[in-house]
Amino acid sequence: MTNRAHHARGVIPVQAGIQITRGLPLAREGRGFLFGLLIVVAALFSAAVCAQTYPSKPIRIVVAWPPGGGTDVVSRTIAAKLNETLGQPAIVDNRAGANGIIGADLVAKAPPDGYTLLITLASHAINPILYAKLPYDNADLAPVSLLAEYPFVITIHPSLPAKTLREFIAIAKARSGQLAYASSGNGSGPHLGMELFMSQAGIRMIHVPYKGAGQAMTDLVSGQVQVFLNNFLAGMPMIRAGKLRALAVTSRKRSAAAPELPTVLESGVPDYVVTGWYGLFAPAATPAPVVNTLYTATVKALRSKDVSERLSSEAAEIVAGSPPQFAVFLKAETAKWAEVIRKAGIKAENM
Repeated sequence: MTNRAHHARGVIPVQAGIQITRGLPLAREGRGFLFGLLIVVAALFSAAVCAQTYPSKPIRIVVAWPPGGGTDVVSRTIAAKLNETLGQPAIVDNRAGANGIIGADLVAKAPPDGYTLLITLASHAINPILYAKLPYDNADLAPVSLLAEYPFVITIHPSLPAKTLREFIAIAKARSGQLAYASSGNGSGPHLGMELFMSQAGIRMIHVPYKGAGQAMTDLVSGQVQVFLNNFLAGMPMIRAGKLRALAVTSRKRSAAAPELPTVLESGVPDYVVTGWYGLFAPAATPAPVVNTLYTATVKALRSKDVSERLSSEAAEIVAGSPPQFAVFLKAETAKWAEVIRKAGIKAENM
């Protein structure tokens, strides 16, 4: 058909065999298809441009826990290295409270552009089980990387005469319901880990929840509470200074950071192994190229000499899990702690 014939019928020939109708109304289905196609093309173009220019301004890392705890230490250590790797400031913003929910909610509702991130810990996988209704869904947050795993250490105030975990269990049995143990919040790793420990050791203590590990440790050092399932990053400086006494680590084997400490398993509580973790998240709709850029930069930061030495000296084991690996890990964590909560009889709470 000639160009003149095309024009006579209201059709303009276009390259690549596509015909655009002139002067004739498009069918409703055709308009919908073209509109949808334009949206897809625009989204792909936007993601490509974003990936090429990212990052072009400071990155905000929301830490869902207060200053002084292990999460804060890890976040600031990694943020300092991301400054160098990404060429933009990575600014830590502590937004503590509600077992990490306040910080997670803030990031879940932030623009999905890679400039607002979340670093939190194991309670993130527990909160959907523990709370009947959250202000966000865990699916609103995209896993970027599992940063590191760490054991807890059962720590007591020096006023207690126990020098070993066996001695502590004996004292706790003799003073059933009188000793108080701290946690970094209802449903946190230290809370559920201690509930599991009490169940297996046959003891009973009073639970005193705090907004984070830093506050919990402050009251432990002052003697307001007697026990805390602490993490190495936050606890070891106080332990080495003699302000707290460590009894055992909760990992399956002894930690290279403190090989003198026995495991809970060695101390007569069979099948007890509890570890915590730190993870990096972005809002769910963050473009995949941006998530990959963040992951690559995070791995580089974690494997740098100063960061790896800092974390390993405090018994944290670097994982640097990819986004898909982290997603699988999160699913398994939720299933594990759901069983612990069920056995401990902990009921879901309202926010």
